[in-house]
Amino acid sequence: MSRPATQNHSKEEHVLQRNTTLLLVDDEKVNLELTAHIFRNRGFRVLTATNASDALKLVKKEQPELVLLDYFMPGKDGFFTLKEIKHNFPDIYVVILTGRGSEDIAVTLMKSGASDYVLKPFLNQELVERVEKVLKVREVEIRNRELLQERDRLLQEIESWNRMLEMRVHEKTLELQKVQEEIVQTEKLSTLGYISAGMAHEIRNPLNSIGLYVQLLKGGLDDPDREEFLEKIEMEVRRIDGILRKLMDAVKRPRYYLQQVSIPTVIDSLLDLFQPRVKMHGIKIERDFRGPLPLILADATEIEQIFSNLFANSIEEMADGGVLTVVLEQVEDSVCIQVADTGKGIPQEDLQRIFDPFFTTKNTGTGLGLSVVIRIIRTYNGKIEVKSEPGAGTTFSISLPLTAPSP
Repeated sequence: MSRPATQNHSKEEHVLQRNTTLLLVDDEKVNLELTAHIFRNRGFRVLTATNASDALKLVKKEQPELVLLDYFMPGKDGFFTLKEIKHNFPDIYVVILTGRGSEDIAVTLMKSGASDYVLKPFLNQELVERVEKVLKVREVEIRNRELLQERDRLLQEIESWNRMLEMRVHEKTLELQKVQEEIVQTEKLSTLGYISAGMAHEIRNPLNSIGLYVQLLKGGLDDPDREEFLEKIEMEVRRIDGILRKLMDAVKRPRYYLQQVSIPTVIDSLLDLFQPRVKMHGIKIERDFRGPLPLILADATEIEQIFSNLFANSIEEMADGGVLTVVLEQVEDSVCIQVADTGKGIPQEDLQRIFDPFFTTKNTGTGLGLSVVIRIIRTYNGKIEVKSEPGAGTTFSISLPLTAPSP
């Protein structure tokens, strides 16, 4: 059973030798020719050099797997040549040949990168065996290094996948949170709509009666003071009715009329209406309408409500002056609008609640304006996002699709 194994082993060695380039460096030509003959007979591709300079040129050009290097040579000795080879070509293994060696020299050479150290004179078979042993070690070490590099590459790839997975999980978590917030918001509006429908009916009946009685009383009064009181009552009745209308607008779509609407025209008209308040507070208006924008199929009154509420909020936030910026552009199949102010901003803890009905941080107001805004935008299958930083202002980003909404 031992013979086949030996034969296989010899075959592997022969293949290794046949594919191996060996550089012999020795200033004694007789030794050089004899050693070259030995290794050529073993199937090696053999190169020769008689000095360090020629040897280094051949190393750079041919990059042999192994160099048999004589230690004592004129000019640059084997030690210098060894260091230069290992510095520039670490995968080239070097075996030192010398006739005047010592233990100190051997230790120094091995520390400098020599793979073996052979004393002259040597037996041919011994030298061949030592060379073959070094070549096997070289093959194993290079393969191990390649495996380690492959392991490091795979670890980096796994780490990259993990980072990508963590990023995707984070993104999906944010998306789920956003969807959940939208569901909660929809449920709030739905519940409010159910309650409001009954409330509006019950409250408007007595309001109408109060209004009628006020009109009757005003017709039979000569006292100016009492007439003033009745006017105040009538004004409060109208105010309550206005709140009810806003409440219904926030939760239920009224009658609407779809037509081709130009958003730039709507915005320009509204900004003209707000001009007196803008001047009063010293606010600068900046329009950034990017390119011609297509018309969208919508109810003009609803589109006006969106921007009327946003502009009113922004102007109120900049009572001491600031900049109101409106950006318009088409992104794929949607019209995108940004309304940004340089006001005092919204606290982070309030950002999640600003679209809730009746939520307000102001001393006046119903807290229904942004509820109306989000209801209308969702009616058109649009999206709205808000970013704010206390002391740096607030930006509302709206996306309205060009396609017609479902009735």
